[in-house]
Amino acid sequence: MSSHTAPAPIPATQTAPSFALLATIFLLTLLEFLQSGMIAFAAGPIMGEIGASPEEFSLTTVAYAAVAISTISKQRWLAERLGWRNFVLASLGLFILGCSICATSDSYPAFMIGRVIMGLGGAAFMTTGRVLVNLIPPSPQRFVGIKYFATGLAAGIAFAPGLASLTVAQDEWNGIFVLLMLVAAAAAVVATLSLPTALVSDDLRSQSNPVLFMSLAGGSFLMLYAIQRSQYDFFTDATMLLSIIGCGAVAMLYFFRAIRQHDRPLLGLQSLKHPRYIVGVAVFMLCYVLLGANNYILPMMLQRGLGVPWEIVGRVQTLGLSSALVAWLVMMWALPKWPGPKKFLMAGFVSLAVFGILLSRLTGDVHIWADVLPALAFNGIFLIFVMATTAMHTFRDVQHHDTVLSHAQQLKNMLAQFGTALGVASSALMLQWRSTEHYTVLVSRFENSNPIYVQTLQAVSRALAANGAGANADALAVAQLAQMVTQQATLMACVDYFAVVAAVGVLGAIAMAVQRLMK
Repeated sequence: MSSHTAPAPIPATQTAPSFALLATIFLLTLLEFLQSGMIAFAAGPIMGEIGASPEEFSLTTVAYAAVAISTISKQRWLAERLGWRNFVLASLGLFILGCSICATSDSYPAFMIGRVIMGLGGAAFMTTGRVLVNLIPPSPQRFVGIKYFATGLAAGIAFAPGLASLTVAQDEWNGIFVLLMLVAAAAAVVATLSLPTALVSDDLRSQSNPVLFMSLAGGSFLMLYAIQRSQYDFFTDATMLLSIIGCGAVAMLYFFRAIRQHDRPLLGLQSLKHPRYIVGVAVFMLCYVLLGANNYILPMMLQRGLGVPWEIVGRVQTLGLSSALVAWLVMMWALPKWPGPKKFLMAGFVSLAVFGILLSRLTGDVHIWADVLPALAFNGIFLIFVMATTAMHTFRDVQHHDTVLSHAQQLKNMLAQFGTALGVASSALMLQWRSTEHYTVLVSRFENSNPIYVQTLQAVSRALAANGAGANADALAVAQLAQMVTQQATLMACVDYFAVVAAVGVLGAIAMAVQRLMK
């Protein structure tokens, strides 16, 4: 980007940032991770309340992500024309409107409309929260803004499952959206008190072509739709899915190639060609893939594989992921003394490996508090040590100008939507594949020539008969054993998944040990 076309920088506040500004940064980031974590965790109960099938509900996730990518791409464009205060207030207003529609919806179409409007408003919360840190002039005080940003991230990840399970356990699933509206309203108050209203002059504003924008929106929707459909059609119609992905990729490639010809492009990609930034975004993508996959697999393993009640699942996940907050406190204490990122990145991936190893050794006799909770704690450590460290160092070469930093954040968070969707789809496919394989092996042992099967069937039948099953005891015993086999196959598939996670952790730790960009 040439110097004569560079947009004016964000107006700076006083050296000591106001509490209202820091609270705005914290609440915007908190909202991003609360809404995604709570809705993902409570997907099952919400589907039951609005009468949606799993395919329909996952389509709402695709719609949200596609709208999010489009909105994030125009975040800087909108902020230049509205000013940061009006942009953030408009985003929060749309988010609250979408939440209110979701909270009062009793049908799938109404819920879909609400989620799309939530995406229009809330998609750029994380991008905005990080860019607003630059309202603080370059000084040690800017790190205070980073602290509030990362604390919002850690708190959102940690508290989302517990809050979601609490509302669902009280048979008030729409309380999820009421809570989000309250947090958004608080963010609107502090944003009004702290954010500037200055606009960028007309001759320095980013350019946006409606045809190119539709190409981005359409291409991202097609790719996300194909990724989502792979959970259901991968083994039956892979050619169709690949064709849709190809069409989406062509549309997005056209968008990114065309915007390079603009003097003031919607996304200044030329300014982002820094090895540190490229590697950092790749690490972020891996984190978002794992975050999406783990958010899908963990409730599946605990509920279907181990039969743990819903409320306990949320409580355990929140307690385990609270280690993210502890890990961030450790980082804040250690960074002034040992600022180098390599040790935190290595420790983070080692924690991921330990998380995978602990859960890959589970059996049906697992004790959830003694065996699962420590593993979840290592997952929280991984997320903060890797994501917070990468966030602090990825943008070092692109933060010399507010517009360049904004575009860097926008591109990273657009890719994050694909990463999360890919994580959910890939973990769902692996669970289908491995559970089917294990189920086939287990069912093959259901035969009268197997003495263990016969003894178990007879024992279950006698127990059911003693409890009043009568003549139906044998049939009920077979059905109960079939259910046990399905549960065992699900657990074994989850164990296979976590073995892969352990391997990723080991490889990641090795890669961080030998890399030279983030020392």
